Amino acid sequence: MFDDIQIRRKPFPSATMLLNMNHRLLASLMLVFALTFSLSVQAEIYKWIDANGQVHFSDQKPAHLKLTPLTLKINTYQSVSYGKTDGNSGGKVVMYSTDWCGYCKQARKYFEQQSISFTEYDIEKNSRARAQYAKLGATGVPVILVGKKRMNGFSVKGFRKIYD
Repeated sequence: MFDDIQIRRKPFPSATMLLNMNHRLLASLMLVFALTFSLSVQAEIYKWIDANGQVHFSDQKPAHLKLTPLTLKINTYQSVSYGKTDGNSGGKVVMYSTDWCGYCKQARKYFEQQSISFTEYDIEKNSRARAQYAKLGATGVPVILVGKKRMNGFSVKGFRKIYD
């Protein structure tokens, strides 16, 4: 009576198939997380001055105050460029930098590891250094001088090019 009925069963997924499915699911979740996180870090920064003259900054807009939106510009060289300078560092290594600059930190660490003597000027903390930096016509950090040679940005290979 039931001889002509065939029951087809789907085979149970193998361990490899389940592992691949888990990897795909994990990759998809990581992508969603990355996109969500990257979108959430983009925000406007607002500046306002309170009744006492105190300056405040925030990423949230207070509704009751007159605000000035700020556009931040990070002045860090993204690639290395070379040039000559009118000044002369006397063959010494001179670096114009800031505390927050990642390339400045790399240069500083490299100089220390290689026992290269250098003079560093923080353009945000030293007004004379800022004036010298401005005379150079610099637009980012680090600016590294060796004699009359100049390097904007930092790479080991680029530094060796002006140092050796």
